[in-house]
Amino acid sequence: MNVKSLRRQKIKYTIRKKISGSAAKPRLSVFRSNTDIYVQLIDDVNGNTLAAASSKEKEIVAQKVAKTEKSKLVGESIARKAVALGLTTCVFDRGGYLYHGRVKAVADGAREGGLQF
Repeated sequence: MNVKSLRRQKIKYTIRKKISGSAAKPRLSVFRSNTDIYVQLIDDVNGNTLAAASSKEKEIVAQKVAKTEKSKLVGESIARKAVALGLTTCVFDRGGYLYHGRVKAVADGAREGGLQF
């Protein structure tokens, strides 16, 4: 592992010590790759994923927009899925990334879709 990914790993563990998701208030976890972004609603108590969304979904891939705009669409998509499951609140886990750019766009999209955190 290089220095950058080790640093992110340490930050990620620090964040995970402080926050945890439950069935009533799941953790909204973000993973960002160079090309795509993935989000999951995770219940840490039972250890299962309640809902997931990514920029590889058909309706998001069909829209030819910038990566930041796609991230916002992913946030709105996960919010729709959460509301369909009857969830309105969650805990945001930025996954060791800075709350900036694509990660912030996901959070904004999720808030616009009706999630509170």
